[in-house]
Amino acid sequence: MHVVILASEPGWHTDELARATSARGLEPLLLPWDANIGRMGVARGVSNSGHLLRDARAVIARIIPGGSLEQIIYRVDTLHRLEEDGVRVMNTARAIERTVDKAWTSDILERAGLATPETVACERADDAFAAFRALGDVVVKPIFGSMGLGISRVSDEDMAWRVFRVVETVRGVYYLQRFIPHAGRDIRVFIVGGKVLGAMERSAPGWRTNFSRGGSVRAFDLPPAWAELAVRAAEAVGAEYAGVDLLPANDGTVYVLEVNGIPGWEGLQRATGIDVAGAIIGQLLAR
Repeated sequence: MHVVILASEPGWHTDELARATSARGLEPLLLPWDANIGRMGVARGVSNSGHLLRDARAVIARIIPGGSLEQIIYRVDTLHRLEEDGVRVMNTARAIERTVDKAWTSDILERAGLATPETVACERADDAFAAFRALGDVVVKPIFGSMGLGISRVSDEDMAWRVFRVVETVRGVYYLQRFIPHAGRDIRVFIVGGKVLGAMERSAPGWRTNFSRGGSVRAFDLPPAWAELAVRAAEAVGAEYAGVDLLPANDGTVYVLEVNGIPGWEGLQRATGIDVAGAIIGQLLAR
């Protein structure tokens, strides 16, 4: 039997998942999202990718690539259809929907009683300016995004005007979080199957600490209370595996910043030596 890895192209993460799949005696099959994976392509005889998906032992989406609104909805709906056909998919389409949208994630975390930075999401520039003036110092993020791309810190009116006009130009959504003073570090916790697999501390001279943006990483011994926060955050969005970002603030509060439902783990693996892909595939095949 085979395990399908849905991705845009081969890379380090897909190679790791393929290795872990092969180690369990199954065939890893990398499929691109644009390979006629839907039902209609199969019905017309265009491609057998749909059969490969529905006959798979399990399917894992390594990424939901950018595209038009139609393309993104079609891709996520493909995961929904597979689940309805009884195919094992991880993370589920619902969990991916909840975590790919940062505004939705923030709302879920707040309703779950988890400390998360004060957040405002809106569509009008005037509302964004009002939120900025109320919060004072904010981090503006694209609601769909990862690896620290497109993030800006806004602490004065001139910067706010420039950043908000860019968002207006691309017809985006304004997503603002109050900036939390911290010591230039945050914690990425990797959750698999409701348990902490490992954690790393990311640090940088500035306020952005992403490994993909040049931040340094080291293994981190997670306090039990912090581990409980991360597990609760992953459970709140329904993710079987996730990267949970914790921010220890200068005042001692530990905030849950984000929950990534399709997380990278190259930095964590380098820092800890943990076989992350092996744990993910093990969870994928456990059900």
